Amino acid sequence: MKYFLFCLSLILLIAKSNAQNNGAEYSILFYNVENLFDVRNDSLTADDEFTPAGERHWTRKRFEKKINNISKVILNAGGWQMPDLIALAEIENRYVLEKLTKDTPLKTTPYKIIHKESPDPRGIDVALVYNSETFYPLDYTYYPLEDKNAGIRRSREILYVLGTVSGGDSIHVFVNHWPSRYSGLLKTRPARQQAARLLLSKYEKIVQKNEKAKVVIVGDFNDQPNDESISQGLGAEDPIKHESAGLFNLSLPWTKQEEGTLKYQGQWFVFDQIIVSPGLLFATNGLRTYPENATICKLPFLFELDETRGGRKLHRTYTGYRYNGGFSDHLPVLLNLQVD
Repeated sequence: MKYFLFCLSLILLIAKSNAQNNGAEYSILFYNVENLFDVRNDSLTADDEFTPAGERHWTRKRFEKKINNISKVILNAGGWQMPDLIALAEIENRYVLEKLTKDTPLKTTPYKIIHKESPDPRGIDVALVYNSETFYPLDYTYYPLEDKNAGIRRSREILYVLGTVSGGDSIHVFVNHWPSRYSGLLKTRPARQQAARLLLSKYEKIVQKNEKAKVVIVGDFNDQPNDESISQGLGAEDPIKHESAGLFNLSLPWTKQEEGTLKYQGQWFVFDQIIVSPGLLFATNGLRTYPENATICKLPFLFELDETRGGRKLHRTYTGYRYNGGFSDHLPVLLNLQVD
C-alpha cells in the first residue's frame, strides 16, 4: 500500500511539473445535471413530482445517490485535474449545491457557489461553482429573459460572472439554459432567439470596452450550433472557416460526430456548447485556448445500451418514471485553457 501511494504521489508530481513547464491548464466544465432537486416540497414552484409522495417517489436515498453520481462525473471529467469552474444547469436551489460541494468527495476542493433563484416555474436554476484558490469573482449578474409583452419570462436567467484567475488574468463567463423545445420547435423558437439577442447585447458591451476581452459562453441552448439562434442570432462561427467572426463556436465539429451531448428519440443532438471570444482564442499571453481544447466528456459509465433504438444512450436517473439510478440526460462539456 505504501509503495502504491508513493508511486501515485510521484505521478502527480511529474504531471504538475509538466503543466508548469508547458503552461498550466485551467478548466471550465458545463453540465446539465437533469433535475437535481432536494426532497422537500417548495410551495412556490412546481416541484411536487420530486418529493417522496410525488410521482417519482424522490427520496433522501435517491437524492444522495444523485449528488454522489454528479460528483463522480466532476471528479473524472478532467482526468487528474479538478475543474476550476463548474457551470451547472437544472439545479433546484443553493441547498443542493451545498450538499454537492460539502457532502461528496468534492469537499476536498475549496469550491464556493454563485447562485440565485430564477423565475422558472419548476424552480430549476443555473449556477457557477468555483475553486476559491484559482478563481476570484469580481462581479456577477443574472439577466432575466423578456416575454413578448416586455415582462419577465418565467425561465432560467443568464448568469454572467467576471473574475480573475490565479495568474491575474481576467475572464468573463456566461452560463445559459435557454427555453426548451417542450411545447414544439416552432412555437418555442422565438424564446431562444430572444435569449440570443439578450446574450449578444451583454457580450457586445464587454467587447466595446475591451476588444480583447476573454469571454467564455457555455450552456444548454436547446438549439444546435447551426440553428438560427446560435449561428445568426449570436453569430457564433467556426474558427477554422471564419477567422474574423465576433464569436467562435468550438462545438461545431461535434455535430459531425456519431454522438452529441444528448439523445432524443434515437437521434443525437448538440445542445450543450462552448463559445469563446476572439480575445481568448487568439490571445498571445495570459489565458488562451484552442479549438481542440473543447471536448464532450464521454465517460464510459455515463452510457448504457439502447435496446430500443440501437447503439448506446445516456444512463439517466429515470427512464420515464422508472427509477434507473443514473446520472443525466446530457453529457458534460469541458474547455481547457492555458495560463502563462
